[in-house]
Amino acid sequence: MDKNKLGLIHIYTGNGKGKTTAAMGLILRASGRGLKVILGQFMKGRETGELRTLQLLPGVEVFRGKPITKFSFQMSETEKAEVLQSHNCFIRELSRRCEETGADLLVLDEVIGACGVKLLDESLLIDFLKHKPEHLEVVMTGRNPSSELLGIADYVSEVVKRKHPFDKGIPAREGIEK
Repeated sequence: MDKNKLGLIHIYTGNGKGKTTAAMGLILRASGRGLKVILGQFMKGRETGELRTLQLLPGVEVFRGKPITKFSFQMSETEKAEVLQSHNCFIRELSRRCEETGADLLVLDEVIGACGVKLLDESLLIDFLKHKPEHLEVVMTGRNPSSELLGIADYVSEVVKRKHPFDKGIPAREGIEK
């Protein structure tokens, strides 16, 4: 793989189901081509089906930030401050890990959501994106990216919800939505 052909920035956004799934598909493709991949998950606390499989793929490392058990609007100011500090440290750790391993692809799952609810300092993310290793391909997922993130991105794909079983009261199902 010619690493000179890598280095672009992707955003998967929108109100539909499939942002993380799209990012996981890219991880699968990259692993299949021998790329070194790092997945960093923000804002997620429960175990999901894809994590077990991803850890079996060659060249893929999975890291999760501080587990979140509440929506941001349910958190106290103290809890928000703790998560913010934790996520700020997490983005720095992921950056270091990318440099140490020479990673080719970094997926920052739900990083846009973390920035949007002020549980990650977006200026740290933007600084990382502006100074990342030249060959590092970066994927970010989450709703409502800022205009600055949209401006930095090379790809922006929007997943639009037209219909979802949750609207009929059907909860997330194991193996499909979680």
